[in-house]
Amino acid sequence: MNKDLTVGNSAKVLISFSLPLLGSVVFQQLYNIADSLVAGKFIGENALAAVGNSYEITLIFIAFAMGCNIGSSVIVAQLFGGQKLGKMKTAVYTTLIAGGVLCLALMAAGILLCPSLLQWIKTPENVLADSRLYLDIYILGLPFVFYYNIATGIFSALGDSKTPFIFLACSSVSNIAVDILFVTAFDMGVDGVAWATFLCQGVSCVLALVFLFRRLKKIRTTEKAAVFSWPILRRIASVAIPSILQQSFISVGNILIQGIINPFGSSVMAGYSASIKLNNLVITALSAISSGVSNFTAQNLGAGLMTRIREGFRSGLRMAWALCLPLTLIYLTAGKYLALLFLEDPGSSSMDVAVEILWILAPFYCVVASKLIADSILRGMGMMREFMIATFTDLILRVALAKILSGSLGTTGIWIAWPIGWVIATGLSIVFYKRRMQNLCSTIR
Repeated sequence: MNKDLTVGNSAKVLISFSLPLLGSVVFQQLYNIADSLVAGKFIGENALAAVGNSYEITLIFIAFAMGCNIGSSVIVAQLFGGQKLGKMKTAVYTTLIAGGVLCLALMAAGILLCPSLLQWIKTPENVLADSRLYLDIYILGLPFVFYYNIATGIFSALGDSKTPFIFLACSSVSNIAVDILFVTAFDMGVDGVAWATFLCQGVSCVLALVFLFRRLKKIRTTEKAAVFSWPILRRIASVAIPSILQQSFISVGNILIQGIINPFGSSVMAGYSASIKLNNLVITALSAISSGVSNFTAQNLGAGLMTRIREGFRSGLRMAWALCLPLTLIYLTAGKYLALLFLEDPGSSSMDVAVEILWILAPFYCVVASKLIADSILRGMGMMREFMIATFTDLILRVALAKILSGSLGTTGIWIAWPIGWVIATGLSIVFYKRRMQNLCSTIR
C-alpha cells in the first residue's frame, strides 16, 4: 500500500516506514553472508577468501544498481509528494529503460575487465580461479540485481517498504537452503554458491516487478503517462550519477584496500572476509534507516513541509543510535563467536584478524550512523555536491591511510584507517546539514 509520509507524527511515520527497509537490508545481506558462510564451512578457507575477494568487485555493480535505486526513489518520492502522478509514472518507466541499457553496458564491461581486475588487486593463485568463476556467474545475474533495486526504490518512494521486504525475506531464506543443497548434495564448489544466489535473486526480482506494475496500474491519472522523458531522466540522473559515483568510488576504494590486504596471504583475506561481512551488516542496516529518512525528506520537500525534515533527522538519528549501541556491545564481547559462522578454527590466525577488525571498528558505529543520517537529508534535498564531498573525504582518507599505516603497523594499520575517515567525514556531513537547515529557517522567517 502507498503511504503519504507528509502527514502524521514524524517519528512514528518514519519508524513504521523504516523498519521494513531495515529488515529488507538485513535479508539482502543474508545473500552475501550465506555465500561466505557456506563457502567457509562446507568448502574451505580458500573458498571463503575467493568469495570475499570477489565480493569487493561485485560492489561496483551494486553501486550502479543502488544509484538507479536512489535516483528513481528521490525523484518519484518528490513527484508523489507533490501529487504529480502522471510525471511520477513517467519517472518509473524512464528509470526502467535507462537502467536496462546501463545494465547491459556493465555486463559487457564486467566480462571483459574482471579477469584483469582480479590480477590487478594481486589475487593469490590459490583463490584466483574460484574468484573468477564466482564473478562470471554473478555478472550473468546482473539484470536481476538492477531491476530488483529499481523496483525496491520505487516502492519506497511510494511509501511502501513492506512489499519488497516480504519478497526479499523469502528469497534470502531460500538462498541459504539452496546454497547448502548445491554444495553438499550436488557436491558443487564456489559455483554452487554463485548459482544459488543467481536463482534466488531472479525469483525476488521477477516478483517485485510484477507487483510494481500492478501497483502502478491502480494509480489513476488524468492522462496517459509518457513512457520516456529526457527532462525527467536528467532529474533522475542529477541524483543517480552522484550516488553512483559515491558508491562506486567507495567500491573502488574497497578494492584498493583489498589489494593492500591480499599480499598478506589467504589467512588474512579470510579473516577480513569474515569480519567485513559482520561490519557490512551494520553499515547496510544503518543505510536502510538512512534510505527511509531520505524518502521522508524528499516527500516532505515536494510538499513544501520543511519543518518535518528536521524532525525526520532527529528521529532517524535516534533510530540509528538505538541500533548501533547493542550491536557494538555484541561485536566487542562476542565477535569471536560470530566469526565462527564463517571460520572453522577458533585458534587460527584468520580468527585473530577477524576479532581485531571488529574491536577497532565497532566503537565507531555511532559516528558513522550520524554521517549516514545527515547524508540522507542532503540526498533527499538534492544537495549532491555536499553529499559527495563528505563521502569522498572518508574514502580518500581510508585508502591513503591504509596504504601508509600498513607499512609501519602491518594489517592493524589498515583497520585503523577506517575510523579516522569516518570521524572526519561525519564532521563534514553534520556541518553541511546544519548549514542547510539554518538557511531554510532563515527563508521561512
